[in-house]
Amino acid sequence: LTGVLDDCLCDIESIDDFNTFKIFPKIQKLQERDYFRYYKVNLKRPCPFWADDGHCSIKDCHVEPCPESKIPVGIKAGSSNKYSKAANNSKELEDCEQANKLGAINSTLSNQSKEAFIDWARYDDSQDHFCELDDERSPDAQYVDLLLNPERYTGYKGPSAWRVWNSIYEENCFKPRSVYRPLNPLAPSRGGLEFVFLFSWTGLCLEKRVFYKLISGLHASINLHLCANYLLEEMWGKPRWGPNVKEFTRRFDPIETKGEGPRRLKNLYFLYLIELRALSKVAPYFERSVVDLYTGNGHEDAESKALLLDIFRDTKSFHMHFDEKSMFAGDKKGAKSLKEEFRLHFKNISRIMDCVGCDKCRLWGKLQTQGLGTALKILFSEKEIQSLPENSPSKGFQLTRQEIVALVNAFGR
Repeated sequence: LTGVLDDCLCDIESIDDFNTFKIFPKIQKLQERDYFRYYKVNLKRPCPFWADDGHCSIKDCHVEPCPESKIPVGIKAGSSNKYSKAANNSKELEDCEQANKLGAINSTLSNQSKEAFIDWARYDDSQDHFCELDDERSPDAQYVDLLLNPERYTGYKGPSAWRVWNSIYEENCFKPRSVYRPLNPLAPSRGGLEFVFLFSWTGLCLEKRVFYKLISGLHASINLHLCANYLLEEMWGKPRWGPNVKEFTRRFDPIETKGEGPRRLKNLYFLYLIELRALSKVAPYFERSVVDLYTGNGHEDAESKALLLDIFRDTKSFHMHFDEKSMFAGDKKGAKSLKEEFRLHFKNISRIMDCVGCDKCRLWGKLQTQGLGTALKILFSEKEIQSLPENSPSKGFQLTRQEIVALVNAFGR
Protein backbone atom coordinates (compact mmCIF):
# COMPACT_ATOMS: atom_id res chain seq x y z
CA LEU A 1 0.00 0.00 0.00
CA THR A 2 1.14 3.54 -0.76
CA GLY A 3 -0.31 7.02 -1.02
CA VAL A 4 -2.79 9.22 0.78
CA LEU A 5 -5.73 7.82 2.75
CA ASP A 6 -9.26 9.02 1.98
CA ASP A 7 -10.92 11.54 4.31
CA CYS A 8 -7.62 12.75 5.77
CA LEU A 9 -4.34 14.33 4.69
CA CYS A 10 -2.15 11.50 5.92
CA ASP A 11 -0.14 9.11 3.76
CA ILE A 12 0.61 5.48 4.47
CA GLU A 13 4.41 5.84 4.35
CA SER A 14 4.36 8.49 7.12
CA ILE A 15 2.26 6.24 9.36
CA ASP A 16 4.59 3.28 8.73
CA ASP A 17 7.70 5.28 9.64
CA PHE A 18 6.14 6.89 12.70
CA ASN A 19 4.78 3.60 14.03
CA THR A 20 7.84 1.45 13.31
CA PHE A 21 10.46 3.77 14.78
CA LYS A 22 8.57 5.66 17.50
CA ILE A 23 5.37 4.06 18.69
CA PHE A 24 5.47 0.29 18.29
CA PRO A 25 8.56 -0.53 20.42
CA LYS A 26 7.17 1.52 23.33
CA ILE A 27 3.58 0.30 23.11
CA GLN A 28 4.88 -3.28 23.08
CA LYS A 29 6.77 -2.67 26.34
CA LEU A 30 3.71 -1.05 27.89
CA GLN A 31 1.49 -4.04 27.03
CA GLU A 32 3.86 -6.31 28.97
CA ARG A 33 3.47 -4.38 32.22
CA ASP A 34 1.11 -5.77 34.88
CA TYR A 35 -1.40 -2.92 34.67
CA PHE A 36 -2.00 -3.55 30.97
CA ARG A 37 -1.64 -7.31 30.67
CA TYR A 38 -4.70 -8.32 32.74
CA TYR A 39 -8.19 -7.74 31.34
CA LYS A 40 -11.42 -8.66 33.07
CA VAL A 41 -14.00 -10.19 30.77
CA ASN A 42 -17.21 -12.20 30.96
CA LEU A 43 -16.99 -14.86 28.26
CA LYS A 44 -20.28 -16.47 29.32
CA ARG A 45 -22.70 -13.66 28.51
CA PRO A 46 -25.46 -14.99 26.25
CA CYS A 47 -25.84 -13.69 22.72
CA PRO A 48 -28.64 -11.09 22.90
CA PHE A 49 -29.64 -11.35 19.23
CA TRP A 50 -30.16 -15.01 18.34
CA ALA A 51 -30.41 -18.35 20.08
CA ASP A 52 -27.35 -20.56 20.29
CA ASP A 53 -28.62 -22.97 17.66
CA GLY A 54 -25.30 -24.63 16.86
CA HIS A 55 -24.82 -28.39 17.00
CA CYS A 56 -21.54 -30.23 17.03
CA SER A 57 -20.84 -31.60 13.57
CA ILE A 58 -18.13 -34.00 14.72
CA LYS A 59 -18.37 -37.61 15.85
CA ASP A 60 -19.18 -37.91 19.58
CA CYS A 61 -18.70 -34.16 20.22
CA HIS A 62 -22.22 -33.85 21.58
CA VAL A 63 -21.50 -36.37 24.36
CA GLU A 64 -18.01 -35.24 25.33
CA PRO A 65 -17.84 -34.44 29.09
CA CYS A 66 -16.92 -30.79 28.52
CA PRO A 67 -19.01 -27.62 28.87
CA GLU A 68 -20.93 -26.48 25.80
CA SER A 69 -19.16 -23.12 25.90
CA LYS A 70 -15.80 -24.84 25.33
CA ILE A 71 -16.81 -26.07 21.86
CA PRO A 72 -16.34 -23.36 19.20
CA VAL A 73 -19.53 -22.69 17.28
CA GLY A 74 -17.52 -22.75 14.05
CA ILE A 75 -17.37 -26.54 14.20
CA LYS A 76 -21.08 -26.85 14.88
CA ALA A 77 -23.81 -26.90 12.25
CA GLY A 78 -27.51 -26.22 12.07
CA SER A 79 -28.53 -29.55 10.51
CA SER A 80 -29.17 -32.75 12.44
CA ASN A 81 -27.84 -35.03 9.69
CA LYS A 82 -24.32 -34.27 10.92
CA TYR A 83 -25.00 -36.88 13.59
CA SER A 84 -25.44 -39.58 10.97
CA LYS A 85 -22.87 -42.37 10.64
CA ALA A 86 -21.68 -41.00 7.31
CA ALA A 87 -20.56 -37.76 8.97
CA ASN A 88 -18.68 -39.44 11.81
CA ASN A 89 -15.04 -39.96 10.94
CA SER A 90 -11.78 -39.60 12.82
CA LYS A 91 -10.55 -36.61 10.77
CA GLU A 92 -13.55 -34.56 11.90
CA LEU A 93 -12.97 -35.62 15.50
CA GLU A 94 -9.36 -34.44 15.28
CA ASP A 95 -10.53 -31.11 13.83
CA CYS A 96 -12.97 -30.72 16.71
CA GLU A 97 -10.34 -31.45 19.34
CA GLN A 98 -7.82 -29.13 17.69
CA ALA A 99 -10.31 -26.24 17.48
CA ASN A 100 -11.18 -26.80 21.17
CA LYS A 101 -7.49 -26.63 22.07
CA LEU A 102 -6.67 -23.62 19.89
CA GLY A 103 -9.64 -21.59 21.10
CA ALA A 104 -9.11 -22.34 24.80
CA ILE A 105 -8.34 -19.58 27.28
CA ASN A 106 -5.32 -19.96 29.56
CA SER A 107 -6.77 -18.85 32.90
CA THR A 108 -3.62 -19.33 34.98
CA LEU A 109 -3.22 -16.54 37.54
CA SER A 110 -0.99 -16.18 40.59
CA ASN A 111 -2.46 -15.53 44.05
CA GLN A 112 -0.54 -12.25 44.09
CA SER A 113 -2.32 -11.17 40.90
CA LYS A 114 -5.73 -12.07 42.34
CA GLU A 115 -5.09 -9.90 45.41
CA ALA A 116 -4.00 -6.99 43.21
CA PHE A 117 -7.22 -7.21 41.20
CA ILE A 118 -9.32 -6.60 44.32
CA ASP A 119 -7.40 -3.35 44.86
CA TRP A 120 -7.78 -2.37 41.18
CA ALA A 121 -11.55 -2.88 41.36
CA ARG A 122 -11.75 -0.42 44.27
CA TYR A 123 -9.79 2.08 42.19
CA ASP A 124 -12.31 2.25 39.33
CA ASP A 125 -15.25 4.60 38.86
CA SER A 126 -17.40 2.96 36.21
CA GLN A 127 -18.86 4.90 33.26
CA ASP A 128 -19.04 4.21 29.54
CA HIS A 129 -20.63 5.82 26.50
CA PHE A 130 -19.97 3.72 23.43
CA CYS A 131 -19.81 0.11 24.62
CA GLU A 132 -21.96 -2.39 26.42
CA LEU A 133 -19.73 -3.10 29.41
CA ASP A 134 -19.44 -6.43 31.16
CA ASP A 135 -20.63 -6.39 34.75
CA GLU A 136 -17.30 -6.84 36.50
CA ARG A 137 -19.08 -8.00 39.67
CA SER A 138 -20.64 -10.94 37.85
CA PRO A 139 -19.37 -14.31 39.09
CA ASP A 140 -18.78 -15.18 35.42
CA ALA A 141 -16.37 -12.27 34.90
CA GLN A 142 -12.74 -13.35 35.10
CA TYR A 143 -9.33 -11.81 34.72
CA VAL A 144 -7.39 -12.98 31.69
CA ASP A 145 -3.66 -12.64 31.17
CA LEU A 146 -3.43 -11.25 27.63
CA LEU A 147 0.20 -12.34 27.27
CA LEU A 148 -0.80 -15.98 27.89
CA ASN A 149 -3.71 -15.69 25.45
CA PRO A 150 -2.34 -14.03 22.29
CA GLU A 151 -4.61 -13.15 19.40
CA ARG A 152 -4.02 -15.80 16.73
CA TYR A 153 -5.63 -18.48 14.55
CA THR A 154 -8.12 -20.60 16.51
CA GLY A 155 -9.91 -22.65 13.85
CA TYR A 156 -13.07 -20.55 14.33
CA LYS A 157 -14.65 -20.04 10.90
CA GLY A 158 -17.62 -20.96 8.74
CA PRO A 159 -21.31 -20.08 9.17
CA SER A 160 -21.05 -18.94 12.81
CA ALA A 161 -18.22 -16.47 12.19
CA TRP A 162 -19.92 -15.28 8.98
CA ARG A 163 -23.16 -14.66 10.86
CA VAL A 164 -21.42 -12.39 13.42
CA TRP A 165 -19.74 -10.22 10.80
CA ASN A 166 -22.81 -10.21 8.58
CA SER A 167 -24.91 -8.90 11.47
CA ILE A 168 -22.33 -6.18 12.11
CA TYR A 169 -22.16 -5.01 8.50
CA GLU A 170 -25.77 -5.52 7.42
CA GLU A 171 -27.67 -4.41 10.50
CA ASN A 172 -25.35 -2.09 12.43
CA CYS A 173 -23.09 -0.38 9.93
CA PHE A 174 -23.64 2.62 7.68
CA LYS A 175 -23.09 1.23 4.20
CA PRO A 176 -20.68 2.74 1.66
CA ARG A 177 -21.37 3.26 -2.02
CA SER A 178 -20.00 -0.09 -3.17
CA VAL A 179 -18.64 -3.10 -1.30
CA TYR A 180 -18.11 -6.71 -2.31
CA ARG A 181 -18.56 -9.23 0.49
CA PRO A 182 -18.51 -13.06 0.55
CA LEU A 183 -21.83 -14.82 0.11
CA ASN A 184 -23.44 -16.76 2.93
CA PRO A 185 -21.38 -19.96 3.39
CA LEU A 186 -24.64 -21.78 4.12
CA ALA A 187 -25.91 -21.06 0.61
CA PRO A 188 -25.24 -23.58 -2.21
CA SER A 189 -21.90 -22.75 -3.79
CA ARG A 190 -20.88 -22.96 -7.43
CA GLY A 191 -17.27 -23.46 -6.38
CA GLY A 192 -14.61 -20.99 -5.30
CA LEU A 193 -15.02 -17.92 -3.11
CA GLU A 194 -18.10 -16.09 -4.37
CA PHE A 195 -18.85 -12.42 -3.77
CA VAL A 196 -22.00 -10.36 -4.05
CA PHE A 197 -22.23 -6.69 -5.04
CA LEU A 198 -24.14 -5.34 -2.06
CA PHE A 199 -24.70 -1.61 -2.36
CA SER A 200 -25.06 1.07 -4.99
CA TRP A 201 -25.71 4.16 -2.92
CA THR A 202 -24.54 7.50 -4.33
CA GLY A 203 -22.52 8.39 -1.25
CA LEU A 204 -22.33 8.85 2.50
CA CYS A 205 -21.61 11.80 4.77
CA LEU A 206 -18.18 11.91 6.43
CA GLU A 207 -19.45 10.57 9.77
CA LYS A 208 -20.98 7.45 8.22
CA ARG A 209 -17.90 6.84 6.05
CA VAL A 210 -15.75 7.07 9.19
CA PHE A 211 -17.96 4.59 11.03
CA TYR A 212 -17.78 2.03 8.22
CA LYS A 213 -14.00 2.41 7.90
CA LEU A 214 -13.49 1.87 11.62
CA ILE A 215 -15.47 -1.39 11.60
CA SER A 216 -13.75 -2.55 8.40
CA GLY A 217 -10.35 -1.64 9.91
CA LEU A 218 -11.16 -3.61 13.06
CA HIS A 219 -12.16 -6.60 10.91
CA ALA A 220 -8.91 -6.28 8.93
CA SER A 221 -6.86 -6.14 12.14
CA ILE A 222 -8.42 -9.36 13.45
CA ASN A 223 -7.92 -11.12 10.12
CA LEU A 224 -4.31 -9.94 9.89
CA HIS A 225 -3.48 -11.33 13.31
CA LEU A 226 -4.82 -14.78 12.53
CA CYS A 227 -2.84 -14.75 9.24
CA ALA A 228 0.34 -13.56 10.96
CA ASN A 229 0.10 -16.02 13.86
CA TYR A 230 -1.23 -19.16 12.16
CA LEU A 231 -0.84 -22.79 13.21
CA LEU A 232 1.50 -23.98 10.46
CA GLU A 233 2.09 -27.49 11.78
CA GLU A 234 2.10 -29.56 14.96
CA MET A 235 4.79 -32.19 15.42
CA TRP A 236 5.20 -34.31 18.55
CA GLY A 237 2.60 -32.17 20.30
CA LYS A 238 4.57 -28.97 19.70
CA PRO A 239 2.79 -26.37 17.55
CA ARG A 240 4.71 -24.13 15.15
CA TRP A 241 3.13 -20.72 14.66
CA GLY A 242 3.98 -18.21 11.94
CA PRO A 243 2.77 -16.13 8.99
CA ASN A 244 0.45 -17.87 6.52
CA VAL A 245 0.92 -16.02 3.22
CA LYS A 246 -1.71 -18.12 1.44
CA GLU A 247 -4.35 -17.17 4.01
CA PHE A 248 -3.31 -13.50 3.82
CA THR A 249 -3.63 -13.59 0.02
CA ARG A 250 -7.10 -15.14 0.24
CA ARG A 251 -8.32 -12.34 2.47
CA PHE A 252 -6.53 -9.30 1.04
CA ASP A 253 -5.29 -9.90 -2.51
CA PRO A 254 -7.05 -7.55 -5.03
CA ILE A 255 -7.85 -10.40 -7.43
CA GLU A 256 -9.11 -12.80 -4.73
CA THR A 257 -11.30 -10.10 -3.15
CA LYS A 258 -12.61 -8.26 -6.23
CA GLY A 259 -10.47 -5.24 -5.32
CA GLU A 260 -11.71 -5.04 -1.72
CA GLY A 261 -8.51 -6.29 -0.03
CA PRO A 262 -6.43 -3.10 -0.39
CA ARG A 263 -9.41 -1.03 0.80
CA ARG A 264 -9.65 -3.19 3.92
CA LEU A 265 -5.97 -2.61 4.65
CA LYS A 266 -6.35 1.16 4.10
CA ASN A 267 -9.20 1.09 6.60
CA LEU A 268 -6.81 -0.49 9.11
CA TYR A 269 -4.51 2.53 8.69
CA PHE A 270 -7.51 4.79 9.16
CA LEU A 271 -8.42 2.97 12.39
CA TYR A 272 -4.81 3.47 13.55
CA LEU A 273 -5.12 7.22 12.91
CA ILE A 274 -8.37 7.50 14.91
CA GLU A 275 -6.94 5.67 17.93
CA LEU A 276 -3.67 7.61 17.65
CA ARG A 277 -5.68 10.84 17.71
CA ALA A 278 -7.55 9.67 20.81
CA LEU A 279 -4.28 8.95 22.62
CA SER A 280 -2.99 12.44 21.84
CA LYS A 281 -6.27 13.98 23.06
CA VAL A 282 -6.50 12.06 26.34
CA ALA A 283 -2.97 12.94 27.47
CA PRO A 284 -4.13 15.74 29.86
CA TYR A 285 -6.24 13.20 31.75
CA PHE A 286 -3.15 11.10 32.58
CA GLU A 287 -0.73 14.00 33.05
CA ARG A 288 -2.51 14.92 36.30
CA SER A 289 -0.81 13.75 39.49
CA VAL A 290 -4.12 12.40 40.80
CA VAL A 291 -4.14 9.70 38.09
CA ASP A 292 -2.05 6.65 38.95
CA LEU A 293 -1.72 3.36 37.03
CA TYR A 294 -2.31 1.55 40.26
CA THR A 295 -1.20 -2.04 40.85
CA GLY A 296 0.08 -1.73 44.39
CA ASN A 297 3.74 -1.72 43.30
CA GLY A 298 4.74 1.94 43.56
CA HIS A 299 7.98 1.65 41.59
CA GLU A 300 6.41 -0.27 38.71
CA ASP A 301 3.37 2.05 38.67
CA ALA A 302 5.64 5.08 38.31
CA GLU A 303 7.59 3.43 35.48
CA SER A 304 4.37 2.48 33.69
CA LYS A 305 3.03 6.03 33.89
CA ALA A 306 6.34 7.49 32.69
CA LEU A 307 6.31 5.17 29.66
CA LEU A 308 2.66 6.02 28.92
CA LEU A 309 3.36 9.78 29.09
CA ASP A 310 6.36 9.27 26.80
CA ILE A 311 4.04 7.62 24.26
CA PHE A 312 1.61 10.53 24.59
CA ARG A 313 4.44 12.95 23.77
CA ASP A 314 5.15 10.97 20.63
CA THR A 315 1.49 10.94 19.60
CA LYS A 316 1.31 14.73 19.97
CA SER A 317 4.35 15.12 17.71
CA PHE A 318 2.64 13.39 14.79
CA HIS A 319 1.90 16.10 12.22
CA MET A 320 -0.89 14.52 10.16
CA HIS A 321 -3.63 13.71 12.66
CA PHE A 322 -7.21 13.06 11.63
CA ASP A 323 -9.32 16.17 12.33
CA GLU A 324 -12.29 14.93 14.35
CA LYS A 325 -13.69 18.51 14.48
CA SER A 326 -14.87 17.96 10.90
CA MET A 327 -17.36 15.42 12.25
CA PHE A 328 -20.80 16.35 13.56
CA ALA A 329 -20.18 19.93 12.52
CA GLY A 330 -23.54 20.65 10.79
CA ASP A 331 -26.64 22.15 12.35
CA LYS A 332 -26.79 21.35 16.05
CA LYS A 333 -30.00 19.33 16.01
CA GLY A 334 -28.95 17.18 13.03
CA ALA A 335 -25.43 16.72 14.41
CA LYS A 336 -26.74 15.65 17.81
CA SER A 337 -29.11 13.13 16.24
CA LEU A 338 -26.37 11.70 14.01
CA LYS A 339 -23.95 11.45 16.93
CA GLU A 340 -26.51 9.51 18.96
CA GLU A 341 -27.16 7.19 16.01
CA PHE A 342 -23.38 6.70 15.69
CA ARG A 343 -23.10 5.84 19.39
CA LEU A 344 -26.03 3.39 19.41
CA HIS A 345 -24.78 1.57 16.30
CA PHE A 346 -21.41 1.08 17.94
CA LYS A 347 -22.93 -0.02 21.24
CA ASN A 348 -24.92 -2.67 19.38
CA ILE A 349 -21.73 -3.95 17.72
CA SER A 350 -20.11 -4.31 21.15
CA ARG A 351 -23.09 -6.51 22.16
CA ILE A 352 -22.71 -8.69 19.04
CA MET A 353 -19.26 -9.70 20.31
CA ASP A 354 -21.10 -11.84 22.87
CA CYS A 355 -22.31 -13.93 19.93
CA VAL A 356 -18.78 -15.01 18.93
CA GLY A 357 -18.54 -18.77 19.49
CA CYS A 358 -14.81 -19.08 20.27
CA ASP A 359 -13.55 -17.91 23.67
CA LYS A 360 -10.28 -16.50 22.42
CA CYS A 361 -11.92 -14.74 19.45
CA ARG A 362 -14.58 -13.35 21.78
CA LEU A 363 -11.93 -12.12 24.21
CA TRP A 364 -10.03 -10.16 21.56
CA GLY A 365 -13.20 -9.03 19.81
CA LYS A 366 -14.60 -7.60 23.05
CA LEU A 367 -11.29 -6.01 24.02
CA GLN A 368 -10.69 -4.32 20.66
CA THR A 369 -14.30 -3.14 20.41
CA GLN A 370 -14.09 -1.63 23.88
CA GLY A 371 -10.74 -0.05 22.97
CA LEU A 372 -12.24 1.62 19.90
CA GLY A 373 -15.32 2.65 21.89
CA THR A 374 -13.02 4.27 24.46
CA ALA A 375 -11.20 6.13 21.66
CA LEU A 376 -14.53 7.48 20.36
CA LYS A 377 -15.57 8.46 23.89
CA ILE A 378 -12.32 10.47 24.19
CA LEU A 379 -12.71 12.19 20.82
CA PHE A 380 -16.26 13.28 21.67
CA SER A 381 -15.30 14.53 25.17
CA GLU A 382 -12.69 17.16 24.32
CA LYS A 383 -14.31 19.97 26.34
CA GLU A 384 -14.65 17.74 29.41
CA ILE A 385 -11.01 16.65 29.17
CA GLN A 386 -9.78 20.25 28.82
CA SER A 387 -11.67 21.33 31.94
CA LEU A 388 -10.44 18.50 34.20
CA PRO A 389 -9.49 19.54 37.76
CA GLU A 390 -5.81 18.97 38.51
CA ASN A 391 -6.07 17.48 42.00
CA SER A 392 -9.41 15.71 42.19
CA PRO A 393 -11.33 13.08 40.22
CA SER A 394 -13.56 14.42 37.48
CA LYS A 395 -17.29 13.79 37.33
CA GLY A 396 -17.45 15.05 33.75
CA PHE A 397 -14.92 12.63 32.22
CA GLN A 398 -13.61 9.44 33.75
CA LEU A 399 -11.88 6.32 32.44
CA THR A 400 -12.04 3.00 34.24
CA ARG A 401 -9.05 0.70 34.35
CA GLN A 402 -10.89 -1.61 31.92
CA GLU A 403 -11.21 1.19 29.38
CA ILE A 404 -7.54 2.16 29.74
CA VAL A 405 -6.37 -1.44 29.32
CA ALA A 406 -8.65 -1.94 26.30
CA LEU A 407 -7.55 1.33 24.66
CA VAL A 408 -3.81 0.57 24.93
CA ASN A 409 -4.13 -3.07 23.86
CA ALA A 410 -6.48 -2.32 20.96
CA PHE A 411 -4.06 0.31 19.68
CA GLY A 412 -1.24 -2.19 20.22
CA ARG A 413 -3.02 -4.64 17.91
